[in-house]
Amino acid sequence: MPRSDAARIPRAAGLSRRLLAGLGIAAALALAVVAWSSSRLGEYSVLTMGVDAAHVGHGARGAGVSVTALTADPSAPADVRYTLVARSGSIQLPGGRTVEGYTLNGSSPGPTVHARQGDLVEVTLVNESVAGGTTLHWHGMDVPNAADGVAGVTQDAVPVGGRYVYRFRADDAGTYWYHAHQLSHEQVERGLLGAVVIEPASSPTRVATASPPAKDAIALLHVYEGQHTLNGRVEDEHVVAEPGERVRIRVINTDQGTAAVWASQEFRVVAVDGREVNEPTEVIGRRVLVPAGGRVDVEVVAPGAGSGAEAAAGAARVHVGGARSVVVGPAGAEPPKVRQPQQDLDLLSYGSPLPLGFDSGRPDRTYDYVIGRRPGLIDGRPGIYWTINGRMFPDVPMFHVTKGDVVRMRISNESDEVHPMHLHGHHIVVLSRNDIAAQGSPWWVDSLDVHPGERYEVAFVADNPGIWTDHCHTLPHAVEGLVAHVMYDGVTTPFTINGVAGNQPE
Repeated sequence: MPRSDAARIPRAAGLSRRLLAGLGIAAALALAVVAWSSSRLGEYSVLTMGVDAAHVGHGARGAGVSVTALTADPSAPADVRYTLVARSGSIQLPGGRTVEGYTLNGSSPGPTVHARQGDLVEVTLVNESVAGGTTLHWHGMDVPNAADGVAGVTQDAVPVGGRYVYRFRADDAGTYWYHAHQLSHEQVERGLLGAVVIEPASSPTRVATASPPAKDAIALLHVYEGQHTLNGRVEDEHVVAEPGERVRIRVINTDQGTAAVWASQEFRVVAVDGREVNEPTEVIGRRVLVPAGGRVDVEVVAPGAGSGAEAAAGAARVHVGGARSVVVGPAGAEPPKVRQPQQDLDLLSYGSPLPLGFDSGRPDRTYDYVIGRRPGLIDGRPGIYWTINGRMFPDVPMFHVTKGDVVRMRISNESDEVHPMHLHGHHIVVLSRNDIAAQGSPWWVDSLDVHPGERYEVAFVADNPGIWTDHCHTLPHAVEGLVAHVMYDGVTTPFTINGVAGNQPE
């Protein structure tokens, strides 16, 4: 072989290897570009999100009744009316420092919405200066779908200068709250929220409770730029009560993590997420955990004559969220603080059983909601994102139901963080945790903490048609894809996300 030919062979082989390597890099880059491009969300409708083909209902998808038609009776006069004006600006926190955020009628929290069970409530939201647009979601209340307040699903975000009217029947007495559901991870944290209290149509009766509480207090927890507040103040609350007087404290956790409640004396948990507990018993030496978005009503009795620190001080201290307290007793009393108990009250076995009102053992639909995490791209952004049943947003399963269905769901947390799961428009009842069946009062929730490694079986009746968000209420987790929907067959929506209306619900 000529010397020049021999020299050419390795050079050619080297060129071939470099060419192949270059082609491989080009192919990998092309695949990365395709993956990036396909992850870009653009404008989309929740109707086009992932569908679990094995469970699609028999009704039509994308046709039928619009969410806009799912309203309270438009011809009925309202019993209770509020106007809430949303503004961007400074919030002066008594006992703390001023922060920049959002207010409703000039304050944060906004005004408490009060109504009586059965009232038709009408709330007009006016956006005076919230630049990104805003909405109001009625957390824990089974309102008609058009009043749910989820931007891009049930309405468009209300722009600056705009307004939106929410109408709903206050069917269920209890403790609830409202908050923005447009850019919710930012707007809720920065103050667009308030309490809702629905009084019973008639006084409730409970075993081991001689009479309804004489006093009623709200304890709304929120953190503003590291400042732990109670009802918008960096201060404790004081409820003046006579010895022997009962006080109901409505604890509302509006923050991103779990809050603990405990007391210097015995107390009862009389309601969870707006539902009364059947035959609540005394709690001593335990704490009650309140998920993000959740509510717990506790009842204490102002101390009377006798021995002990509480009687000596003439007051009881209810610790709410760790940093703040509610003092119950004479004006000026300061009972000592007590250390947080290490044992939790297990609501799976608290109180006494009652019939559920439906047969959870014979469901019409059964679904899995398995929470995981893996690397991927969402809207072109690389990261470690949440998955539902192994699938990443927006290709997550849509849980289809038909009105009247009994739905059973298995929620499993295969991640390393706690997830407070919140289904809009419905209350769910806990059937079991880690295969241990519920034994106490029916544990109805709309916000349920699912800890790493835990498995819950829950059930609900599909009795409120619409398209309902089912997401983690640690709101940054929702931004990172931990969002699905319960979709009634035959219901559609004209609203979109990321379009000209600027809808961004999470």
